[in-house]
Amino acid sequence: MNREELTVSPGARAPKGAPNVLVVLLDDMGFGASSVFGGPCRMPTAERLASGGLTYSRFHTTALCSPTRSSLLTGRNHHSVGMGTTTNLSTDRPGYDAMRSPSKATLARMLNLNGYATGAFGKMHQTPNAEVTPAGPFTHWPTNEGFEKFYGFIGGETDQFVPNLIEGTAYIDPPATEAEGYHFSEDLVNQARNWIRGVRNFDAGRPWFCYLPFGATHAPFQVPRSWRDRYRGEFSHGWDVQRDRTLARQKELGIVPSDAELAPWAEGAPHWDELDADEKRVAERLMETYAAFAEHTDAQVGRLVDALEELGELDNTLIFYILGDNGASCEGGIEGTLNEMLRLNGLPDTTERILEHFDEIGGPTAAAHYNVGWALAMDTPYQWAKQVASHYGGTRNGLVVHWPAGIADRGAIRHHWHHVIDVAPTILEAAALPQPRSVDGVAQDRIEGVSMLESLRSADAPEQHLTQYFEMHGNRGIYHDGWTAVTKHRTPWTVGQIELNAFEDDRWELYDTTTDWTQARDIAAEHPEKLEELKRLFLEEAEKYDVLPLDDRFLERLLPELSGRELAPSTMTLVPSMRRLPEDAVPNVKNASFTVTAVIVADGEDSDGVLVAQGGRFGGWALFVDRGRPTYVHNYMGVEQTHVAGEGVVPPGEHTVEVRFDYDGGGLGRGGDVTVLVDGVETGHGRLERTVPFGFSLIESLNVGLDWGTPVSERYNRDRGNPYTGEVRTVTIAVGDDAVQPSEDEALGAILRTH
Repeated sequence: MNREELTVSPGARAPKGAPNVLVVLLDDMGFGASSVFGGPCRMPTAERLASGGLTYSRFHTTALCSPTRSSLLTGRNHHSVGMGTTTNLSTDRPGYDAMRSPSKATLARMLNLNGYATGAFGKMHQTPNAEVTPAGPFTHWPTNEGFEKFYGFIGGETDQFVPNLIEGTAYIDPPATEAEGYHFSEDLVNQARNWIRGVRNFDAGRPWFCYLPFGATHAPFQVPRSWRDRYRGEFSHGWDVQRDRTLARQKELGIVPSDAELAPWAEGAPHWDELDADEKRVAERLMETYAAFAEHTDAQVGRLVDALEELGELDNTLIFYILGDNGASCEGGIEGTLNEMLRLNGLPDTTERILEHFDEIGGPTAAAHYNVGWALAMDTPYQWAKQVASHYGGTRNGLVVHWPAGIADRGAIRHHWHHVIDVAPTILEAAALPQPRSVDGVAQDRIEGVSMLESLRSADAPEQHLTQYFEMHGNRGIYHDGWTAVTKHRTPWTVGQIELNAFEDDRWELYDTTTDWTQARDIAAEHPEKLEELKRLFLEEAEKYDVLPLDDRFLERLLPELSGRELAPSTMTLVPSMRRLPEDAVPNVKNASFTVTAVIVADGEDSDGVLVAQGGRFGGWALFVDRGRPTYVHNYMGVEQTHVAGEGVVPPGEHTVEVRFDYDGGGLGRGGDVTVLVDGVETGHGRLERTVPFGFSLIESLNVGLDWGTPVSERYNRDRGNPYTGEVRTVTIAVGDDAVQPSEDEALGAILRTH
């Protein structure tokens, strides 16, 4: 391709006949989950598109969400664009700081400058934490990365009934509630469909690029009521049998060779027959819910495809339907969970607790996630899962490509080896657009992926992607011309593990995937020279793409004190207009003494509502007035709520309402004494025996004057955030100088000893 300058040109027109582009990305779906790839989750839209297009059996991602999305939208490796992990775990090191350089422009920007309308609808998990505040800067927000329209959320996950919605750069409320029939996936497709119709109504010749990255099927598993029982009773056979059934179906479909073997079961994961009756009952229900979630999401894609057909747009729309941004997730742990934040704070859930809330699974009061066993089964026939970038269970995902105007060999399977960095150059070539030399006056680094267009046109096209490194949290590997050398460094469900091997002590495995499709037979002992050759190649690629030095920390990186991310000030005064503030942007009240002081004007002795709240139903804290009584609540990750209330009521007029927490110290997640004061006078006292150590929520935020999102406390008297009936003038949060500053070695040990 020729390379050329791209600068802002409002009158630019795309080449004549350039296709529309629709990229659909599902979240946390393993290779063996969808029916189109032999799995148990019925996905008729994916099957429909595959029958009229192509199915790619050897397509790969990075093993984690933010990195895959950054690679997808730039055509570069994830470390090259600073996304060596998720934005939540970013550090201050090159390759891991979540700061994409302007020398690596996005696909959306390239298309937009060439005349495309561009819109993004859904999960955008590429914005650095430091930019997600009212102050911006908005440099890495979707509308400054080439998308003219954005409707969705910025972060790793969101509640499907109360999503943390953004339109453009403004936070907005969802248009309806769960009780009124609202679901986020349905809303996204409504928005995307209406946007496409608007583009076509007002410019019949302008092609469009629609990026539709669902929050589904990432936790929390939440589906409309009418969908929750759709798979009832279909998983009683368990995950071991499911692996056998899926592999057999994959062979029938031609997705894998007839001699493909199941890769080894992951060490430490239980087999189905090791579970007792209660554990099986819980596990079945969690998997039923996930399958319904997957099918419901696919049904929304079907609604959009139907709309394109009605508009006459389908034939010349190039669709990439990517079934997962990484392998299936083991982050629910061995037991599964009703609250992923338990796991992300280093703690397990229990079968007994899940059974107590059994009928809530899939609904708004649960943040369910299935068991490790189901995740491994959803990655059939491969080893391991999400985060494990060494093995195909973490990185191989299903891909369906549909483009009637550009694909003649409809319904075929392509076995070409490709990676998510190949999507952007493929789209550019399909649109007859050059890879740019300069964008907005900034010289561009080369696109690191290769085009898939030859394989779209011919099954006989030669392999183009011959070498690819993989790395995530120390799990690493290299693919080269059919061979893979891999080493699994960290087990994805042992979030509390700190006794990791030194990198030089990791055991490497070797696979010849030309004869062993599924990485089932390690032949490192038979070919030591080949293994050493590939290990050297990994280091060369790692050096080239900013992977080194390796960083195998996980929960530790949630703490800005350890990650190197910028710390919020220890004292901050907020006003009611300041809402949806992320955890990193406000004083960190975890593992420290603190005071929260609200200056309010009570409208009567029975004034009521939230003064300030952080987090939500699945973890957080709030200071509120309960029918006149000042009250503090600490929500310990949805497991328990501890309320400390003042004895009297707040009189009418201006007052200060304060909570003071005196931390015990001695480690992370310890307890302390709580004092509630009005106008400086103590009115209530209580105690917390344990506190949230690492994070309150990946979804929710801090808000003044109401509790936006799900409620921190079960004692609120009104819905929709329980806003204060009087006036909140200011809220000051001040953290003491006794905050625990753990070293990397003791960070996790402290929490595990406490809990």
